[in-house]
Amino acid sequence: MTQVAQVGSQAIIDVFDQYVIPNYRRQPIALVHGEGSRVWDADGRSYLDLFPGWGCNILGYSPPRLVRAIQEQAAQLIHVPNTWYIEQQGRFAEFLCTRGFGKAFFCNSGAEANEAAIKLARLHGGAAGRYRVITFENGFHGRTFGALTATAQPKYHEGLGPMMAGFRYARMNDLEGVRGLIDQETAAIMIEPVQGEGGVRIPDAGFLQGLRALCDEHGLLLIFDEVQTGMGRTGTWFGYQQSGVQPDVITLAKGLAGGVACGAMICRSEIAGDLRPGMHASTFGGNSLAMAAGLAVGQTIEEEGILQHVQDLSAQARAHLLQWQQELPIIREIRVRGMMIGIDLTIPSAPAVAKCMERGVLLNATNDTVVRLLPALNVSEADLMEGLEIIKEALEQMAGDV
Repeated sequence: MTQVAQVGSQAIIDVFDQYVIPNYRRQPIALVHGEGSRVWDADGRSYLDLFPGWGCNILGYSPPRLVRAIQEQAAQLIHVPNTWYIEQQGRFAEFLCTRGFGKAFFCNSGAEANEAAIKLARLHGGAAGRYRVITFENGFHGRTFGALTATAQPKYHEGLGPMMAGFRYARMNDLEGVRGLIDQETAAIMIEPVQGEGGVRIPDAGFLQGLRALCDEHGLLLIFDEVQTGMGRTGTWFGYQQSGVQPDVITLAKGLAGGVACGAMICRSEIAGDLRPGMHASTFGGNSLAMAAGLAVGQTIEEEGILQHVQDLSAQARAHLLQWQQELPIIREIRVRGMMIGIDLTIPSAPAVAKCMERGVLLNATNDTVVRLLPALNVSEADLMEGLEIIKEALEQMAGDV
């Protein structure tokens, strides 16, 4: 049964206009209820959401097991500080690390997870005077000052300088360029195994392996920002598992707890002790509610065979999109890794996203020309194909207008 707000979207927007800082470019829609890959606004209109929660709602809206876990945990215990042992935190850490590696630190967001990774890199390299981190153009690592400086996109730095010292920027797929940036003060190399906000950009074959070799040669930590690629998004638990590369550190957030605020840094057990007591903390990180939610998400993905579903549906989507590319000259490139889908156009992508929203399909425009989809991992074949057909119609119209 669809629940509709007692007030319409405009009434909600009016309250925002009066009391909320306008630091977001919001669509004139107030979403109030969701089920699966469908969401309803305060006026009762439904949408097929192929970018649910900015990728955080990794199992869509209101997945039953997650809802039950949150309800049961909220009735028992929501939050206690990390000065005590928290059963749910230990259990979720065990779940993640036994499907990956090492030991976990929990926080609330991707930016916080990346801050923890940057601190760990500096602490690990401190005795040798190493503090610099190499990151990559078109990457995105968060909005806090460390993570923001790590983000090699000048548009996000505008008006906020001076940025933090200790970061150098390289071009993806240019190993010799990376090598030229390494010096005696370099502590780590940090990269997304698939650049999300940068347009679903997938590194060339061999590049991540080359970074691993450079880190081994110079004694550096290799950090994979898996805020978007983690928790099954690419069809394996973590994106690194498709690269043949073992990083020293990964960072996680977005879909980690299915829409509940949650982030994590996982590192090799041998270096975990560098993040010693007093050097980093998170008051709400690892709270009982988020940990119960994360465990419910992980168990759902595993027990319902969702990783295989992602792989199968990804292959279908790729085949459709590659066919479009042959038919529509405005499509420059198709990039697909699991349920990360980027359609790179020769023209701006925002109008395509707007046209789809008018038709009841929610997407994202990123990196100026890329239509980006991050569907729920358990999106049905019927829903995904329905959404793709509407996207194709919008692109066909745009191609005819060029």
